[in-house]
Amino acid sequence: MGRGNLDLNVVQEILNKTKEEVENMHPVNILLAGKTGVGKSTLINNVFRERMAETGIGKPVTKHLRRIAKEGMPIVLYDTRGLELGHPIQMEVKKEIIEAIKQSQKEGSDKAIHLVYYCINAHSSRIEESEIAFMEELSGLLPVLVVLTQAIGQPANELKKYIENLNLPIAGVLNVMAEPYAITDELVLPQSGLKELIERTFAVLPEETKEAFNNAQQVDIARKAKASRSWATKYIVTTFGVGFTPIPFSDATVLVPMQIGMLAHITAIFGISMDKAAITSVIGAVGGTGGATYLGRYIVSNLLKMIPGAGTIVGGVISGATAAVLTTALAMSYIEVLTVVAKGEKDGKYPDLSNIETLMREKMQERLKMGTKDQDVKEVLDNLKKSNPLKKWLRK
Repeated sequence: MGRGNLDLNVVQEILNKTKEEVENMHPVNILLAGKTGVGKSTLINNVFRERMAETGIGKPVTKHLRRIAKEGMPIVLYDTRGLELGHPIQMEVKKEIIEAIKQSQKEGSDKAIHLVYYCINAHSSRIEESEIAFMEELSGLLPVLVVLTQAIGQPANELKKYIENLNLPIAGVLNVMAEPYAITDELVLPQSGLKELIERTFAVLPEETKEAFNNAQQVDIARKAKASRSWATKYIVTTFGVGFTPIPFSDATVLVPMQIGMLAHITAIFGISMDKAAITSVIGAVGGTGGATYLGRYIVSNLLKMIPGAGTIVGGVISGATAAVLTTALAMSYIEVLTVVAKGEKDGKYPDLSNIETLMREKMQERLKMGTKDQDVKEVLDNLKKSNPLKKWLRK
């Protein structure tokens, strides 16, 4: 489908609104503690998108604490250094870290450090008493997750059990293999433990920071998709009232601002690097017609015929059920496409733009043909029927 009439202003508006959505997220701040060489950078680069340890901007906070942030990501990491040094330096480092945590908590929730990943090499023969004492001290200020890095085989399991038996006031101990580990050319151990780390992190983070963490993490793509579907369904029900009063085909453009906001919010949840070219490909698959009509008049006049029974609408109007089908199809198709893109980015393989456009078109057509039989549409309509102002009209 050609894009000669595609309104690029609309594409830019989606990008601008996506940026606003991310900027409005409550940032999440995580401290990474542990000796040099335990695999903190490897962990960061595999848990968070865009390889933060390599591409993020590191800024010294104290002599032994570095702040890592990246524009467009609602997360800040604080990396500790010096815990492997001699006792006098260790004491200095620990004092700096504790003071930094306390200071961050005084500066408000946006600046407060919310969680500690305390990293220990799983093949360590023992844990020093000073490390145990430090973990206890940290856990008195905020949740601490002990991450056993390079966790292979029985030694890792034994260390995990040993730490758990100490009954420290920590939030959990997790064995993690952040990257595949080659034992021989033929035998490679896969990544492991990352999804469990994500789940445990969500369990202990403050509620207001979870959206930002979901944006930043790249391990659990299904979680991003689930959050997007849940949000889109509620969005259609709560903000799509205009579509549930019969409106003329020619006025269908009133739906466009809502759909732009919806696509922007979904993009923000996924946190992928959708640039102008990628958004153009997706919207081109839906079909732009120029002006602000790309999702209004075009969809109604060209794709409406795919919905069983929609062509019998009297008087050339779009009904509430039809509006639900159209917008739900758009949202859910977009989520499926972003799922593919996010998985590709995680593997370092950004999908070809022509493939994105084809996939979006196919997914959209599948859902439109299903019409009100689509389970997501059914959920939207069921919720709408519970809305008092719409009950009478939707029963018709």
